[in-house]
Amino acid sequence: MDLHLKDLFDRFQEQFGSGPGLGPGSGTCLMKVEGVAPNFIKSIFKASAALYRTDPWRRLRPGHFFGIRVGKDLDWSAKKQLFPCVQFIGGDGGDICFNMFRSENDAKKMTGSRETIRVPNVELLRVTYERESLMFPSNRKMIKSLSLEASGTDRFPVIDVARCTSSGNMQFRDPTLEELRFVYAFMRAISLVHPLLQVDREGGPKWSKLMHFEPFIETVDVQWPAEFSKGYDLVAVTVSHPPGQVYEEKATSTASSTPTKYAEPPREDAFADVKVCSNAGSRQCAMCDKEVHGEQSLCCGQCRAMVYCSPICQKQHWKETHKSMCGLYKVMMEKEEELAMKIFMFPCTADQPCKWLESLDIHQKGMWRRRCSCYSHCPFGLLPVKGGLWDSWGGLDDENYPRDSPFHNHLRDGISSPILLSGWLEYYNLRSLPLSSPVADILSHPLTVYHILTALSISSKNLLLKGKEVILHYLGPEGELDWMPAFAEVGHLLNGLGNIQIVMVGPEVPTNLSGTTSGIGSRVRVNLVRGVYQEEATYLPTPHVVVALNCGLDSYVSWVGALDLIKCRGTPAFFTDQNEISCTNAKKVLRSAGLHITLPVTPNPFRSPVKNQGTSCNLPSYSNGFVLGVNT
Repeated sequence: MDLHLKDLFDRFQEQFGSGPGLGPGSGTCLMKVEGVAPNFIKSIFKASAALYRTDPWRRLRPGHFFGIRVGKDLDWSAKKQLFPCVQFIGGDGGDICFNMFRSENDAKKMTGSRETIRVPNVELLRVTYERESLMFPSNRKMIKSLSLEASGTDRFPVIDVARCTSSGNMQFRDPTLEELRFVYAFMRAISLVHPLLQVDREGGPKWSKLMHFEPFIETVDVQWPAEFSKGYDLVAVTVSHPPGQVYEEKATSTASSTPTKYAEPPREDAFADVKVCSNAGSRQCAMCDKEVHGEQSLCCGQCRAMVYCSPICQKQHWKETHKSMCGLYKVMMEKEEELAMKIFMFPCTADQPCKWLESLDIHQKGMWRRRCSCYSHCPFGLLPVKGGLWDSWGGLDDENYPRDSPFHNHLRDGISSPILLSGWLEYYNLRSLPLSSPVADILSHPLTVYHILTALSISSKNLLLKGKEVILHYLGPEGELDWMPAFAEVGHLLNGLGNIQIVMVGPEVPTNLSGTTSGIGSRVRVNLVRGVYQEEATYLPTPHVVVALNCGLDSYVSWVGALDLIKCRGTPAFFTDQNEISCTNAKKVLRSAGLHITLPVTPNPFRSPVKNQGTSCNLPSYSNGFVLGVNT
């Protein structure tokens, strides 16, 4: 009878399985893998849980193949990438997993319209997210004995290598230690990269239900777990969609230079292809700085980002500078509409800030005095203060600025915890602010810091969730020194859990304020220190995170010493800049300083909505526009 039931169950699984995958996970147990350490298993489960939280199955389907390269071919025993093609399974129900194939051809063979097709003699590595109650006893015992982190609420990854035999049956084996290394690096990288996929609304058949994405390639540095690193701590992981995407390197690239995905224009005479720029208002020629107006201005015919007064200037600028950057500018210009923040109702302009502030009746008032040059004679941090939150926000109507009060009725499972925000719209709704309120322009700085601590820095987030204090070194403060009332909002968002100590260090800190400590609410305190970071850091409390907002990393020689110190200490650090181009230049500076970038250039959901269109370049430019992370 038992044999009959087993046969019946096997036939049921073969016909119906548990969804579009290959059925439930096997009885493989990672504790049986030769050479694997318990701490490495814990790291794998942490990486798996982090990937699960990003919910790739919300958008990805089996037809979305990803190319994956982990390090170099010579790093692996077979002198080739182990599983260079990946697909996600379960977005439409059934098994929740991802499959890793030996080749893209294997992936296509096994991908059917609704079910994974069993193809004889094709081997794949799969990670299946199973409920603990359905797992084999050996896996449940491992989870309990090692206190492994769950993915979601009750799921855990089961990792095995599957092969379909000639007779159609499935065979399973334990993954090797090398294969576990490979899948670990993939999980760490894809959790950072897949949210950056951009929908291609014009691509693919019009009748298809499958979401189509623009071609994509991104390289991130993944840190190996401490127990596994052997002389090198990081590995470069490249993820591409579809597989086969490659970086197009410039002809001037050297073996040590960083490759770029943006190629030069294909024709030497591209500079001659100019178009009339229809944007209103005056601009400056990118070559000679001459002011040009409206219909008199000319744009580069390739990227339409640079403005010129004449074809002569455009030709000269192409030869001297623009030729090497045109491809990158073109990509950024294509993102201009995507990056536009359409939720705000107030006018977005920064080329004439005084007029903008006057239109809101906040010019030369409160914290807004740092948004134009009218108070440039007054040192940072020393603006005269009348007192009161209403005065600090320049006399805005009461409903147009956030009150200095906690958020009520925000509990998670009946427990108070920091409020996690997805962007400005959620924050404005939370504070019941009208979209015509301009406060986001100043709040961009404190909420960017909060976003880094609660969304990008996992270690800081965990400290806050445990009710502990996070020490943050804030480099190069300027206008922020006069925006302390705005930083009180960070304390309110902590929602009664954890504390933050912000140490602001920079040469713009006034001498008479250096060494002072201010309590901003009950959960945030700010220490001010005048000086250069690398010279003062020895006397400061050891940080959990280092932050530099709108840092202009490629513009100041003084950053060299600070970057050396960050590299030496291995402290997680986050830098923001106005646009992706400046962040791309910053990546070069960081790499030349020996720092490994562990967070791709990411649009900041709390960038300032005030858009700078006053220069010769049409590119979108925002305060704190993009975030770049190292050692995260």
